[in-house]
Amino acid sequence: MNQCLIVDDSRVIRKVSRHILESLGFGVEEAENGQEGLERCAVAMPDVILLDWNMPVMSGIEFIVALRKREGGDRPKVVFCTTENDVAHIREAISAGADEYVMKPFDHETLQIKLQLVGFA
Repeated sequence: MNQCLIVDDSRVIRKVSRHILESLGFGVEEAENGQEGLERCAVAMPDVILLDWNMPVMSGIEFIVALRKREGGDRPKVVFCTTENDVAHIREAISAGADEYVMKPFDHETLQIKLQLVGFA
């Protein structure tokens, strides 16, 4: 079973994302911020990470930069999930190591398509 880590400070987004991912057959872990996400990755590296941009403690960009420097941190597919939709933000996310980008709010079909684009779902 593929594992997904949801890193988002919104409990509602984590709950909605978990529901979609579990319906697609993923095992799901959650983290409220980037630091907690890195700690979860240290225990078990997920296959896919849904990553929020704006979070307290550690932002999504700070998280992905730190993740990609870790041993095995190049393996997970990272999908940024955010309200930031300008080209500069998308470019920054991709150059930091993101594999895909999805706008909030998203639905089951949209997330499934993004997961297919990175080789899952």
